[in-house]
Amino acid sequence: MRALMRMLVVATAAQASLGAMSEKPREPAASDSEIRIGNLMPYTGPLSAYAAIGKAEAAYFDMVNAHGGINGRKLRFISHDDSSDPSNAVDLTRGLVEREDVHVMFGSFGTPGNLAVRRYLNERKIPQLFVASGVEAWSDPKAFPWTMGWQPSFRAEGRIYANYIQAFYPDSKIVALWQNDEFGRDLFKGFEEGLGDLTRMVRVDIAFESADPSMETHVSILKRSGADIFVFAGAPDVAAKVIRIAADLNWHPVFILDSAAASIATALKPAGLENSAGVISTSFLKDANDPAWKDDPAVKEWSLFMSKYYASGDKDDSAAVYGYAAAHTLVQVLTQCGDDLSPENIMRQAASLKDYPAPMMLPGIVINTDALNFRPVRQLRLMQFDGRTWQPIGDVIESAFSDAKRK
Repeated sequence: MRALMRMLVVATAAQASLGAMSEKPREPAASDSEIRIGNLMPYTGPLSAYAAIGKAEAAYFDMVNAHGGINGRKLRFISHDDSSDPSNAVDLTRGLVEREDVHVMFGSFGTPGNLAVRRYLNERKIPQLFVASGVEAWSDPKAFPWTMGWQPSFRAEGRIYANYIQAFYPDSKIVALWQNDEFGRDLFKGFEEGLGDLTRMVRVDIAFESADPSMETHVSILKRSGADIFVFAGAPDVAAKVIRIAADLNWHPVFILDSAAASIATALKPAGLENSAGVISTSFLKDANDPAWKDDPAVKEWSLFMSKYYASGDKDDSAAVYGYAAAHTLVQVLTQCGDDLSPENIMRQAASLKDYPAPMMLPGIVINTDALNFRPVRQLRLMQFDGRTWQPIGDVIESAFSDAKRK
């Protein structure tokens, strides 16, 4: 709890610092020969498993530039390492806006840093597009008209897991281990909302800090509860550790893993593929390793892209797939902008995506935005890991809350 309070104090101070330095909005020069894209990513630190998002985005923009750029302009992707520290996010964002003169902040990872700079970017009228986080805060166009999320909400994801359990494992005993931050709280809150009156099924839930050294103790406590179902919400490296500990304890509950940690490369392989078999999660993106997609044109393009532009990356890393698809979405928006790169037009085009099929999306999942819908990806599909690839369970599920529920 003390660590959480320190994070909240840092984020609050960061917001105050940026608010104090807000000035009049900056208009990009109409004669610009390039489009400057700002980004923050945890290339180092406890969440560096997600660095592949930024690396894949950089590689994608390199590919776009190799083919002539967008409307005659080359893309300059200025991505800095904030180590998931909100105070770093403040300083780096200020530099990107006031010295680098970026047209847009795109795809920055994580909740605390993005929250720390959200008010500043909105006061400066700098588009904060396709934030790489699933908390509800990125879908509030009335209060923050310059901030838009991208992925489905964590809270809605939690509801999907609850509905799945009710349908297939009624009257089961449930335990949960969730990260004590905005992400973990949102997902677990949605899970409890989905259970409704059946929250009594949750026998034990434990909140952990990101650097918690007591995973063995936590998992041992959860096992002793006699639970049939284990719900986990945390980062990939912690997920790998927890799956491995459960297997070492000869405990084999139905294991539900949050989508942000459901990477074969950074969670399931380190945990041991045999230990990870049977894990359930959700996704809106294709598993490039699945033989079912071997003849799929989008997966073939993905494989060629990785080989040519991101050869050091792991094709099994869902974070890289995420970055690729998000970057493609931004390119679509900027292409629609034509010669008008004003902040107003960038946001207008971002809020005008209609049934847009970003590459590597699962069949039936498309992007839709409008003036009141700032959650571009609103669908998910339940998946189960078979020891090699993710296999779909059931149909595509609408994951977003209605406006009434969000308010």
